[in-house]
Amino acid sequence: MHTPPEIIYEFSHVRSDPRAREPVAPSREDVEWLFTALYDAYGPRQWWPTVHGGSFEMVIGAILVQNISWSNTERALINLRDADVWSFKAISDTPDETMHDLIRPSGYYKAKTRKLKEFADFIMTNHHGDLANLFALPIGEMRNQLLSVWGIGEETADDIILYGANKPSFVVDAYTRRILERLGWDIQGKSYSAYQQLFHDLLPHDAYLFNEYHALIDYHVARICKKKPLCNKCVLAGNCPVGLGVTQP
Repeated sequence: MHTPPEIIYEFSHVRSDPRAREPVAPSREDVEWLFTALYDAYGPRQWWPTVHGGSFEMVIGAILVQNISWSNTERALINLRDADVWSFKAISDTPDETMHDLIRPSGYYKAKTRKLKEFADFIMTNHHGDLANLFALPIGEMRNQLLSVWGIGEETADDIILYGANKPSFVVDAYTRRILERLGWDIQGKSYSAYQQLFHDLLPHDAYLFNEYHALIDYHVARICKKKPLCNKCVLAGNCPVGLGVTQP
């Protein structure tokens, strides 16, 4: 059982002046403040959501959830479980057409069938079919291997590292980009690695902390910081340029 990060770390409860009209580089206190504000508002999220638990489901879910909601992903996972396609060998041996039908709820089922099969072949060829062998690698080596698999991008690789291997690699998604931009934080280059480096540079490298931080961002943005934000319900509004009306969403 992990100890909640606010017990381990004394994080800042204040951010820099939110009224700047132009983006500014966030400080360590800013990044700590955002976590603290969200954690105080929502409490621990305890991600990753799974149907039956285990690393296998987490990895398959990370591939299937690309560009789709978790509820649809869950339906595809249930189909795979019910059909006993619940190992990397089973995925490799199942005909493409059958896989299409099983994972159809997750969308893009033809491309995702190939992604699942490519990943299954990778694990069987390089790690004797055992995720534990992959997860035992140093983070950098594990990430490079994951990125070498067809269909595995940076976000999916970091999902697998953080939630599957329980190692600290911060996950960046569209929700992360949205909230940081609305907070008026300037991320130089705006690449995936630039956003990730912000958290890696300014926070302790702790898997529980990175897990909760990413989950809290997604929870908040999905419900409040939508494309059309609900600023009147936002716990960050008094410290956000958009919430204060300084900038437009």
